[in-house]
Amino acid sequence: MPQHSLPEILFRDPLETPIGTMLIITDRQQRIRALDWLEYEERMLRLLRRYAQKKVFELQEGFSSTAIHEALDAYFAGNFTPVNNIPIHIAGTAFQQAVWQTLRSIPAGTTLSYGALAKKLGRPKAVRAVGAANGANPVGIIIPCHRVIGMDGSMTGYGGGLERKRWLLAHENTGIKPD
Repeated sequence: MPQHSLPEILFRDPLETPIGTMLIITDRQQRIRALDWLEYEERMLRLLRRYAQKKVFELQEGFSSTAIHEALDAYFAGNFTPVNNIPIHIAGTAFQQAVWQTLRSIPAGTTLSYGALAKKLGRPKAVRAVGAANGANPVGIIIPCHRVIGMDGSMTGYGGGLERKRWLLAHENTGIKPD
């Protein structure tokens, strides 16, 4: 008789921000597994299902750690460094992981084109693949996919909507505090 594994328990925690309600999905270890905006919850859940290591999970209402809330609150208050320390646990292909890791190296207040990101990865012809990996990012803000723009400097797609992307980039440009 086959053994059925129990579903992984994940916790859904809404957080009010200046640009809408953000949904934080954490696991029992308080690592963020997904983060997106309330109106994009279905897309977030699709990505979570795609990359969940246990393909079956149960979503319960819960609370993220104080450290997660404080780091995200700090981000929206203009201190962008604390989000770099939020623990995440996401799965993806080796290429996606490389793209996501490189995205985390883009400093707040700066942008990079998809082509420049592909070059940075040592794969200059992989612009479309970089775009696809960027779009599959399950942890916005922490993995700052909003910092990627078109080659001509234009605003290109963002899972949270272009208005939100404009706001995030403007916020980072005005909120940077000198050390």
